Amino acid sequence: MTTSPMATDNPFVDPASSFEDGRGNSFEGSTLSVARDASLTLGTDSLIVLDDAFEKRDRSNCCGLWPSGSANTCAIPFYNVLWAELKDSELTIQYASPNSKKSVRAATLKYPIEYQMVELVNKWVKKLLDRSYGESQQRKRAKVLVNPHSGKGSAEKWYFRDVEPLLKAAQITIDMVKTRHKGEAVDIAEKIDIEAFDIVASCSGDGLPHEVFNGLGKRPDAKKALSKIAVVHIPCGSGNAMSCNLNGTDSPSLATLAIIKGIPTPLDLISITQGDTRTLSFLSQSVGIVAESDLATENLRWMGGQRFTYGFLVRLIRKALYPCDIAVKVVIDDKPSIREHYRKEQRNHEPASERRGYKFPLDDDASASTGSGSDDSLPPLRYGTVNDKLPEGWELVPYDKLGNFYCGNMAYMASDANFFSPALPNDGYMDLVCINGDISRLEAMQMMFAVETNKLFDNPGVWYRKVIGYRIIPKNQEDGFISIDGERVPFAPFQAEIHKGLGTVLSKTGHMYEAPGPV
Repeated sequence: MTTSPMATDNPFVDPASSFEDGRGNSFEGSTLSVARDASLTLGTDSLIVLDDAFEKRDRSNCCGLWPSGSANTCAIPFYNVLWAELKDSELTIQYASPNSKKSVRAATLKYPIEYQMVELVNKWVKKLLDRSYGESQQRKRAKVLVNPHSGKGSAEKWYFRDVEPLLKAAQITIDMVKTRHKGEAVDIAEKIDIEAFDIVASCSGDGLPHEVFNGLGKRPDAKKALSKIAVVHIPCGSGNAMSCNLNGTDSPSLATLAIIKGIPTPLDLISITQGDTRTLSFLSQSVGIVAESDLATENLRWMGGQRFTYGFLVRLIRKALYPCDIAVKVVIDDKPSIREHYRKEQRNHEPASERRGYKFPLDDDASASTGSGSDDSLPPLRYGTVNDKLPEGWELVPYDKLGNFYCGNMAYMASDANFFSPALPNDGYMDLVCINGDISRLEAMQMMFAVETNKLFDNPGVWYRKVIGYRIIPKNQEDGFISIDGERVPFAPFQAEIHKGLGTVLSKTGHMYEAPGPV
């Protein structure tokens, strides 16, 4: 989560021989003397603090800083610097200090500044903030939604203890609302003043971000709203997949730091049509053992994440089958090509503006995309709805022995389940996994353990495809479980198609998830 201090005996000797910003720009005046026995230096990747007062304090954590090799010198990675300003002849530096391996807390350094140094210090502060934020926006404006029922009722406590102090230290404007009932976040997002905020942060599980995306999608200016407002997730629920993928953590404080330093990233969104409704999905859709293991064990939430494993094993023992008819629009149908596609995207550093909509017509001559047309509402459906005739070129194939139909838009489905390792934020494709339900129990167990060890993609029993649309029709069952982003929907046929870069999130890289890929 943080960068490492410089590996040098002398903290003022930069390995690159000068203080550079990574793009070849050299800074003069990188060292600032702030007291008789203290100085601050912009290093290669850290703010280096030399202060003789450190020698008189507890060296176990260097006053919450990172030891740099000598008793009076410590380093704060630029990633952890939250804010700095000169006010009333005092320089204040706010930063995120490690509390443990899984948490940080807001901390402060203060030094008196003489009046003749004001101009110099202000220039130095600007350099520090530029290097600390990079492509990330400073002083974001946040609409924060807290679901007080998430995390077994602990979400509100975590917000005030772990989240809000960091946001305030980073000078983020906060408008916090506690949600009172299911669906309220849809109404909030639908009515939000998109010119007044930069992000909508959900302190919850994955359910609240799902509502926010759909609220923004109901607006008459849906395209603009989904492009302008970054939907972010502070993990406070039982399902925290969004944060694991974009923030690289299920810790509320570490996720908050990642959001403070997050880079705007276009996110593919999926339109789901079922009956006469159209909803947006950002995470996953599932029919079969995964959906049932999750949704049919709601009464076991006291078990935490183990309830899913328990539900999976129970259904595994009885070899549950979920017969369906499925039609899929496949784009990449072999694992070597999917692996190469992932590697290509790793090297792709196009700006966000180039990652929305399709640059070229798809091979079925589809004209609809997020960038087409003058209408600012949701993009039209290139393949129609589930109630329309099957799109040309699609073939409905019976899967009478289906065990699991799982379609993902992100890699992690839980903190320990990298189910879709080749998934990418904005490649314009969904990742589809199908597994037969009549495989041996040993094979099924091996697949479950392969998810935890990031080896599912290479399992020969896993059918893995990159797709842009599908229709699925459950059959031979009166009732069952279908999950959209972890939320239960009616047990009825539905159709899905993807919109490249329609939504916006914040990520650590600007173009990749934090999950290990299939490389």
